[in-house]
Amino acid sequence: MRELPYDRAAATNYARKWALDRNPAYYNFDKIGGDCTYFTSQCLFAGARIMNYTSVTGWFYRSSYDRTPSWTGVEYLYNFLVNNKSVGPYAHVVSEDEVMPGDIVQLGTANGDFYHSPFITAVNGDILVAAHTFDALDRPLSTYTYDKARFLHIDGVRTW
Repeated sequence: MRELPYDRAAATNYARKWALDRNPAYYNFDKIGGDCTYFTSQCLFAGARIMNYTSVTGWFYRSSYDRTPSWTGVEYLYNFLVNNKSVGPYAHVVSEDEVMPGDIVQLGTANGDFYHSPFITAVNGDILVAAHTFDALDRPLSTYTYDKARFLHIDGVRTW
């Protein structure tokens, strides 16, 4: 297995291009549960360029009905990224002051139910994010209401 760099610039450029619009290459989940983690997965793919085609526990999208739960579900994406020892992007949890553009923040309730996965576009005093469902581009994280946040630093990408 080979280690590849995660292209933060490509991922962030994708986020900036599509934050307020929808890429026609992907289905729009806005009306059936939300598009936030799905959009973040698209950004990650722009920077990773590799999917993990492991059935159920991998991270891939072929179509709206042929995808893994990790491509669209907050907890599933978290579990994939922090536990991935195989192909595709991988991450670890960091503190707020360790994030970089191209990383992810997940917002949750006091009891630990995480429900939103904005993509970090900039860090300059405040963390700025891009998101779908409630579309945002360079929205300050400080303007969101949430009880808990966890920050995922994308460490790199693996391939065969």
